[in-house]
Amino acid sequence: MVVALRQGVILDADSLGPADLDLSGLLNSLPHWHCFDSTTPAQLSAHIADAEVVVTNKVVLNADTLRRHPQLKLICVAATGTNNVDLAAARAQGITVCNVVNYGPRSVAQHALMLMLNLATRAPDYSRSATNGRWSQSPFFCLLDHPIVELAGKTLGIVGYGVLGQQVAQLGSALGMNTMISARPGSDTVPAGRHPFDDVLAQADVLSLHCPLTETNHQLINARRLARMKPSAFLINCARGGLIDELALAEALRQGRLAGAGLDVLSQEPPPADHPLLASDIPNLIITPHTAWASREARQNLIDILADNVRAYLAGQAINQVG
Repeated sequence: MVVALRQGVILDADSLGPADLDLSGLLNSLPHWHCFDSTTPAQLSAHIADAEVVVTNKVVLNADTLRRHPQLKLICVAATGTNNVDLAAARAQGITVCNVVNYGPRSVAQHALMLMLNLATRAPDYSRSATNGRWSQSPFFCLLDHPIVELAGKTLGIVGYGVLGQQVAQLGSALGMNTMISARPGSDTVPAGRHPFDDVLAQADVLSLHCPLTETNHQLINARRLARMKPSAFLINCARGGLIDELALAEALRQGRLAGAGLDVLSQEPPPADHPLLASDIPNLIITPHTAWASREARQNLIDILADNVRAYLAGQAINQVG
């Protein structure tokens, strides 16, 4: 059954970096759109007062908000995670919720590989040495202040073997790495081609996380599991910050019980200035501000999928529905 809707609103457009994107596909899906750069909790009710379709990246739509806006028909989350929407309340109110999946696997995989390569080559440290005068003072043509390792022949452990994990495994294979795919942590079942999680922890030279954050895997990488990893290993996280016990990771790096870590996510974003992993004394730690997903190509793909979600709903054939 075709659905006729007229009013849509984008609540936090700036979080998608719209300046270099083509929004026409989305904006042509309804007769009227209101586009807000951002939306605070105090502004939320006014911003969605007349909306039947809401696009939100991270703005929270809780049960009380949904209850006070019975005209809402469709919520499109501009991300894969939907924890900012009360799905049970939406379902009870007859609101369809759709998300966006697999919009940027190449972007995320590229970022994960970048973190691995920077850790292995100590590129950030050597770049600083080249610009802070250290290289100029060297009696030799080069500097050998930091150990450099080749990833070829090393073991790449993948935790979470969906589209993202598979992309990272392909890039690792291109470098000559040997891949170990972890079975679901905590599961007694080890499917063919997978390895027990504890075995992957113990054998991986690079451990890359690509699993969702759930109640059961919160702080999956904790002090006990860090202790099982090789002191020469690198930890990569382009998934969710809550997968790691951040205090335990900081101490493992300080004490040399882990060779390095590359993170694109933290448990709180944006992080407070005193976040334990932002301390200046943690060696061989690279943190990027949740940008693994943010290539222009991936963001455009996200916008295009949002447009597809709206059009499919209007045609009576909702796609990517989560609630």
